Amino acid sequence: MTTAHDTTPQYPFTAVVGMDDLRLALLLNAVSPAVGGVLVRGEKGTAKSTAVRALSALMPHVDVVGGCRFACAPDAPDPGCPDGPHETGAVEDRPTRMVELPVGASEDRLVGALDIERALSEGVKAFEPGLLADAHRGILYVDEVNLLHDHLVDLLLDAAAMGASYVEREGVSVRHAARFLLVGTMNPEEGELRPQLLDRFGLTVEVAASREPEQRVSVVRRRLAYDADPAGFAARWAAEEDELRHRIAAARELLPEVTLGDAALRQIAATCAAFEVDGMRADIVMARTATALAAWAGRTDVLEEDVRQAALLALPHRRRRNPFDAPGLDEDKLDQTLEEFGADQNADGEDDPDPDGPDGGPDGGGPDGGGQPPQDGGPQESPHTESPELPHQQEREAPQAPEGPEAPEAPGRQEQPAAPEQSQEGAPGAGGQKAAVGATEPFRTRRLDVPGLGEGADGRRSRARTAHGRTTGARRPHGALGKLHLAATVQAAAPHQRARGRSGRGLVVRRDDLREAVREGREGNLVLFVVDASGSMAARKRMSAVKGAVLSLLLDAYQRRDKIGMITFRGTGAELALPPTSSVEAGAARLEQLPTGGRTPLSEGLLRAHEVLRVERMRDASRRPLLVVVTDGRATGGPEPVGRAARAARLLAGEGTASVVVDCEAGPVRLGLAGELARELQGTAITLDELRADSVSALVRTVQGNRKAA
Repeated sequence: MTTAHDTTPQYPFTAVVGMDDLRLALLLNAVSPAVGGVLVRGEKGTAKSTAVRALSALMPHVDVVGGCRFACAPDAPDPGCPDGPHETGAVEDRPTRMVELPVGASEDRLVGALDIERALSEGVKAFEPGLLADAHRGILYVDEVNLLHDHLVDLLLDAAAMGASYVEREGVSVRHAARFLLVGTMNPEEGELRPQLLDRFGLTVEVAASREPEQRVSVVRRRLAYDADPAGFAARWAAEEDELRHRIAAARELLPEVTLGDAALRQIAATCAAFEVDGMRADIVMARTATALAAWAGRTDVLEEDVRQAALLALPHRRRRNPFDAPGLDEDKLDQTLEEFGADQNADGEDDPDPDGPDGGPDGGGPDGGGQPPQDGGPQESPHTESPELPHQQEREAPQAPEGPEAPEAPGRQEQPAAPEQSQEGAPGAGGQKAAVGATEPFRTRRLDVPGLGEGADGRRSRARTAHGRTTGARRPHGALGKLHLAATVQAAAPHQRARGRSGRGLVVRRDDLREAVREGREGNLVLFVVDASGSMAARKRMSAVKGAVLSLLLDAYQRRDKIGMITFRGTGAELALPPTSSVEAGAARLEQLPTGGRTPLSEGLLRAHEVLRVERMRDASRRPLLVVVTDGRATGGPEPVGRAARAARLLAGEGTASVVVDCEAGPVRLGLAGELARELQGTAITLDELRADSVSALVRTVQGNRKAA
């Protein structure tokens, strides 16, 4: 879908209230597409998509070869264009396209479809372009990019890296240029992005709804006015839109004249080294961003303020080491690094800043030397409504932090200081409650598999029939043809060639002859943790070790593309602490805050797990569950606690739920209750030591092996 065919005017970019960092990042990419796109992270309902869609109306028009489906530039057409070679002829002037990639899109919809039947019978490359072709020289927008299927992420990575898209079907291949501005939005609560895709975004910004009542009033008033009369609302902001469009064009013209001096380049390199970012892409993106900032401000030299702003936009998402690390930068450390290397260069007399100083730029503006936009001329809706200011750099003396709650700090990085072991008022009947303790350092765990062969979403845990992997057979296609199994197709068509009157070299192929490959790979599962938080687990060192183990399993689930959920039980009941989600950050946060104490209602935890899995089967029947019970196996509280827990376990086993019991029992005398629970679940029991992948005493155990033994 492209905005070029929409009849309703887009919400004006200049009418977006607040979100200065987001608007600035988008405009810098409009000035210099080489910056590499924007990833917008934030809570739902913060106008992320509205701002991104509004950008397309500000982008300059592009000239394309008339009739070319791949948007070739008339002055430099792609020599490998499937519609080429192009003759000198009509030139089409059209708006920059913004193409939206749906989360549930198929591979053919993204890269295009090749007519295999015609390719085999006629030798013709009949190619239907996909979204990557539509997005060439435009914007590719992915809403909820963190929910994109892995195989589509791989295709995006390849296209972004090579600037081209390749479509191959059994030796028949088509290539076309695919250079686009990649813009993605995501809600971190729904899961994080793979590091490879995260690094492909040049800039990242965090957005949150304003907590200022007057600003929220302005947002609502403008949105209601737009919904009531989109055309009239757009007309009110037309002058501001034109002004911003001209400023983007002027900055683009100035960009080749901007000089990135040695002093600024050393500051960029020193900043990337100080924050230990991987690779060299961060340095390059920072350099391009700082240059675009200078052009946006109307300057031809890059100042320290540009380098600082570039770091705030280009580095936060590149310094994360694991999914529990909160994105962001230590701004004091950033200022110290810039001051240190800036002072060194000035002392050597190299690359002095602009003699006019930061306040003496061409526009005579604020600290960004022209980045501050004019404040008058915008439509006013009320005395409290903000004028449609354009994004500008933050003042160095008062940097603005993202609004809203910060992402949870990484648990398990260091032991939390011991809190006094004082009982607090707990839930009714819960008994004493002890304060939460920190987790030990996470470790690499052994892989726990679900038995059998599934058909769930692509992942890295259990065996499954998937769109990618090794070929294990062939079948008639159900719906659109996936990966062609050439040998099976030829074998199906061969007996009918004489009856079909074959006379030439081509093979006469009918649609009924087509066979697609059956592939086996790995799937992601729903890993549901049931964590014992009762008094029997409350010893400080013991609970820290248990939390470290669960944290390690959460990290393993993230790497294997699983959904996760968490149930905790203590006192008299069980609580769904984390509904099934793709966000391991949320799971880590719940785990860090988990208190302990009270009795051990094991049966309640298992019954709650049964109910959660029942609901999830109705939502996504193809995603198979793996139940991970973290307990010492004791059951106390209520009538017949041991027998009731055993019956709940047999209920789960009767439905075929794959289970693992992580035995947390400690001490010289062990009762072996966790092992008995595992037998009732028809699962496997492993100790905390055996859970470690690098443990010498650990045995190579999987759920499959245990169920066979049972």
